[in-house]
Amino acid sequence: MQIPFSPPFIDEDVLSEVSDSLLSGWITTGPKVKLLEKELVNLSGCEQALCVNSATSGLMIALKWFGIGPGDEVIIPAYTYSATALAVYHLGAKPVLVDVKSDFNIDPVKVREAITKRTKAIIPVDIAGWPADYDSLYKIINETQIQSLFNPTTVEQKILNRILLLSDAAHSLGALYKGKPVGTTADITVFSFHAVKNVTTAEGGAICLTLPKGFNNEKVYSFMRLLSLNGQTKDAYTKSKAGGWKYDIVMPGFKMNMPDVCAAIGLAQIRKYKTELLVERERVASEYQKIFGKYSWAETPSLIEDNTCTSFHIYPLRIRDISEQQRDLIIESITTHKVSVNVHFIPLPLLTFFKELGYEISDFPVAYDNYSREISLPIYPQLNKNQIERITNAVIESYYLTLKK
Repeated sequence: MQIPFSPPFIDEDVLSEVSDSLLSGWITTGPKVKLLEKELVNLSGCEQALCVNSATSGLMIALKWFGIGPGDEVIIPAYTYSATALAVYHLGAKPVLVDVKSDFNIDPVKVREAITKRTKAIIPVDIAGWPADYDSLYKIINETQIQSLFNPTTVEQKILNRILLLSDAAHSLGALYKGKPVGTTADITVFSFHAVKNVTTAEGGAICLTLPKGFNNEKVYSFMRLLSLNGQTKDAYTKSKAGGWKYDIVMPGFKMNMPDVCAAIGLAQIRKYKTELLVERERVASEYQKIFGKYSWAETPSLIEDNTCTSFHIYPLRIRDISEQQRDLIIESITTHKVSVNVHFIPLPLLTFFKELGYEISDFPVAYDNYSREISLPIYPQLNKNQIERITNAVIESYYLTLKK
């Protein structure tokens, strides 16, 4: 039987919560979404959380709120999924790509070199669930010399009076950075609830607000909520109440809200996330670490270090001293064992659209090195000891088989 890469966690609690939503007669944005937002505030430690239809939408709403548009630049890692860049691109701003470190995450040194008078935001990405170096990024954007370059053009930019730190935490729900939960490590944090994520709503995401003094996070939440609902002053649930039909459109918004029937899936999962689901993911990752730690050719990822802890989203194993072509052959061999693996990610400059924009992979050597040797192994609560053994054996056998060729 095939071992899948990342199946959703669906148990009786999920089925019951979804059934409750369906039988309630209300399936779009309503009470389930509100409950999920409250659970997310409790889990992440943020002040306000807004659920939306994807993490991509969450990034776009956050950037739009900050007034980012044509002529602006946003610094992102070259090693990420395309959505990080496309959220910037669709608002008319320029994604400025920089290289990453050996831990897969954005390199603060390269970030500092890339800052110009046009820079309005930095989007670090917590690859595989391992948090980026937020302290170093904050130190950079608070430097007097860097702040002097900042050119605010909107009310929000003038209040912050520095570059916005917007975390793409699509992988890192439940992770800790130096003892602080991801969700409090940046001005704004965006999580993903896509089908393959630790907590899923089938499709979905959330914007978590921990903006500093000068901002009212509750008011920012309300503004972003309007922005996600076409700029409409009443959502459909409120309008459905007796006499509640009248509404207004107060801004040119998007249609990016999360429906209740989707929130119900995530609601059932997030209630047991820290006590059950995250614990089981750590169990799987620890088994991988124990097994691959015995082999000199296996470069294992950081899981827990200096009070920083991954979310155990995936296990990004790198193979030392191999080429991209050899990595691909190893993956081909692994699949013959009926084991599904993946690669996170293909660096943006290797993708056609970004190549045509003028980005070149030669400018991002660490990103390419990480990608060329990486194999993402599955992590999810349903994996049992026998399946973990099958996965690790498939990788080990495929490595030695490929190197003999």
